[in-house]
Amino acid sequence: MVDLSNLALWTAVGAWVLAIGTLFLMYWQTRESRRLNSANTVMGLREKFDSARMRVARRHLSERLLAGKVEDVTNLDVLNFFELVGAQTFRKILDEEMVWEAFGNWVTSYYAAVRQPDDLIGRLRQTTEDPLIFGKLEWLNERIIRRDRRELGAVHVATVHVVDEGKIILKRESHLGPD
Repeated sequence: MVDLSNLALWTAVGAWVLAIGTLFLMYWQTRESRRLNSANTVMGLREKFDSARMRVARRHLSERLLAGKVEDVTNLDVLNFFELVGAQTFRKILDEEMVWEAFGNWVTSYYAAVRQPDDLIGRLRQTTEDPLIFGKLEWLNERIIRRDRRELGAVHVATVHVVDEGKIILKRESHLGPD
């Protein structure tokens, strides 16, 4: 004879195990899907960043920044690009580590160059009376510096001068061709 109370108990336990297992699987699939979408988006952004149009914009901006001619900066495509990357990273659409690996040095180099010695972003904020302009670029720069400290160690980060490292990268950028 079958004990129906035990059968009912085991059926209920089995149903709960199945439900929890299904929820866990759905969570895992969603997380993996987000990671894959983030990776694909970052790769697409890298292609855009390396496109002929952006290479010309990067060269234009880096030449003016190296020459100290901030007032001659008319093309903000590079800063707008990093503002978009920062906004997507802030909203967790893009994985922060992937963004750090793909764009970290460029973000910190351009950000340092547009903030010192002449503060282009500060000037734009005053001119437009918009204190939020390039706010996500600023946030992204801080996140990348924080990740540098975590990944590379505080000693390494302290010995690397961001402005000097940025100038090396900007010099390389100033020689970019369209291809």
